[in-house]
Amino acid sequence: MAGDAGAKEEVAMGDAQHQGSAEGAAVITGAGSGIGAAVARRAAARGMPVVLADLSAERIEAVATAITDAGGDALTVPTDVADPDSVEALAEAAYARHERVGLLVNNAGVESLGSLWELPVDEWRRVMSVNIDGAFHGIRSFVPRMGADPGPSRVVVTTSVGGIGTLAGMGAYGVSKHAVQQMTETLHLECAQAFPQIGVSAFVPAHVTTRIFEDVAPSAHAGAAVDHWRTQLRQKGMTADEAARIFFDGVDRGDFWICTHPDVYSRLAGRRAQLLAEALPPDYG
Repeated sequence: MAGDAGAKEEVAMGDAQHQGSAEGAAVITGAGSGIGAAVARRAAARGMPVVLADLSAERIEAVATAITDAGGDALTVPTDVADPDSVEALAEAAYARHERVGLLVNNAGVESLGSLWELPVDEWRRVMSVNIDGAFHGIRSFVPRMGADPGPSRVVVTTSVGGIGTLAGMGAYGVSKHAVQQMTETLHLECAQAFPQIGVSAFVPAHVTTRIFEDVAPSAHAGAAVDHWRTQLRQKGMTADEAARIFFDGVDRGDFWICTHPDVYSRLAGRRAQLLAEALPPDYG
């Protein structure tokens, strides 16, 4: 598509100064579409070899083909982040191909909609296993290896504004993202003690146009909500390529908080701080 070609050209031109300057490979989970694919393309444009992980082999092969056709280095490793053995195999494949990993992006995530009491148990478990366990498995398999390398590196975990505020109807997703945010903050403190050469960032997207709601099957308890959010992202969402630009701007600065929509983050964080400080119940403010 012409729009895709333009986005790729903009990435290549915008990151030309980084060509050949990156040290180590970038490993990205959830790299088959959306933010993960856009981060992979931009990492490759910066001269980084990329390792693409996703449950869908077909999707990451398509992303890898676009990268290699443009002269980049891309390895695909179909991965189920909910399975610790699968993530360990990803780490082994990455280090078999590359001497070091300079950037780990724990990005894989899924959505769920509906009131807590309406959610099927299997759906709850799927969200927790991908969003929470997936990030944990990435940390467990990669951080010790990255910590054994004295060179600088960074772990970025995709959290969400859903991990800052609270929204009715997204209970499973919100619970998972609050947990992942806490995990990222803990990792920051623990790496500072054990592996100070590893920087840690929380990447906090708000409305970004991805397929996250396309992969939520409409059901009796969430059909109208799914349609609503799909429309919201299509009409109002930031492009994934723009989100990836913000991502790397934050990485380059060494930021802990990397927010696609700082105004949304500030509003939610400010309200959250007020609720906690004044011991107030959550609301729709």
